[in-house]
Amino acid sequence: MRTTKAIHTKTMDIKTEDDFIGYDKNHHWSRQFKVLKYRDGFFSTLPQKFFRNWLDEESNTGTFYIGKGSGLGVGSIVKYDSGIQSLRVGRFVSGGLRLKFLLNGQHEMKTLSTAIFAGFGQGLTNAPPPQYQDSIIKNDVWIGDEMMMLGGGIIENGVVIGARSLLPPNFRSEPYGIYAGSPAKLVRFRFSEKVREALIDIAWWDMPNLFSWVKEMNGCFTFDLTLDEQKTLEILALVKEKKQLWLRDHQQ
Repeated sequence: MRTTKAIHTKTMDIKTEDDFIGYDKNHHWSRQFKVLKYRDGFFSTLPQKFFRNWLDEESNTGTFYIGKGSGLGVGSIVKYDSGIQSLRVGRFVSGGLRLKFLLNGQHEMKTLSTAIFAGFGQGLTNAPPPQYQDSIIKNDVWIGDEMMMLGGGIIENGVVIGARSLLPPNFRSEPYGIYAGSPAKLVRFRFSEKVREALIDIAWWDMPNLFSWVKEMNGCFTFDLTLDEQKTLEILALVKEKKQLWLRDHQQ
């Protein structure tokens, strides 16, 4: 299990990986993003004004985690309205422009009114709004421009989400699926079942000394896995063998 490091902030509970070494304020993207640096050479990016509340002000409550190599596009926001809400983004998540992660915003529909009477003051109350579970985006995910994700969803490893897709509350995907539409539905899988199983087994993003691993195996990352299933499975078997040797060498 990956260990985490808190990012010092006066507002939210923000965490990332334990080899985080600070913000790169001199990066050529720093005007548009907060650029998080990691000791191994990877970095992640968060757009300016990303954390919002229901007043569209900077959120001062909630939990967020981001893994290395991930970036969410300019104009993207995550909206919190409670300290128990959480968005977790894994490694190598590539997000497009103006993404919206709406972690809650529910009103109670089982009572006489959906109105939030407590907001009017003067002793008025209402039932506590329902809450979605944590929203989770796993690893090696590509999200198209202007996607909207409502709370409680889980996007599995290797998934592609089409531009302007709407992910409904408690959305669930399958690994390496392509989803699109409103509401988003499975269009097709990126690879055959055998190839998907091999990729899930390899889980390359969890390797130790990850930057060095990707650099050493970079040629395998450029191969078209859809051309020939047998050739692809042979390459992935080689990658798995290399992974086992790598793990053995780096556990000594």
